[in-house]
Amino acid sequence: MNLPILTKLTSRGELVLEHRNIGDDIIVTLTGGDGHVGAVAVGHYDNTGGHASSSVITLPSHRDDAIALDAARKITSATHNTTILTAGIHFPDITNEEIREVLSKADELINDLIRALEEA
Repeated sequence: MNLPILTKLTSRGELVLEHRNIGDDIIVTLTGGDGHVGAVAVGHYDNTGGHASSSVITLPSHRDDAIALDAARKITSATHNTTILTAGIHFPDITNEEIREVLSKADELINDLIRALEEA
């Protein structure tokens, strides 16, 4: 099941979340501004322990790791499915306040995706 592309507008530009299933597994891309791959996270659900964990690989000079790690774990925790999430958001000369806004909007997108997956 593939859901439509989800977007949120920030003061610096648009964030875009795309989703695709491969069997029961979930692949998500989260980009914004000058989109790229800055980090890749894998979320895994431990059925025995009943919890989700995630791991991340970050490309040099990128800071997309925290958002990718958290989002992969959050989606996996909600769905109990393996999640691969790529994140790449770049708005030149972004301020700390704008970073907080982008992180908040990205979290809203992840929550929107989780709700859509639960309703499907």
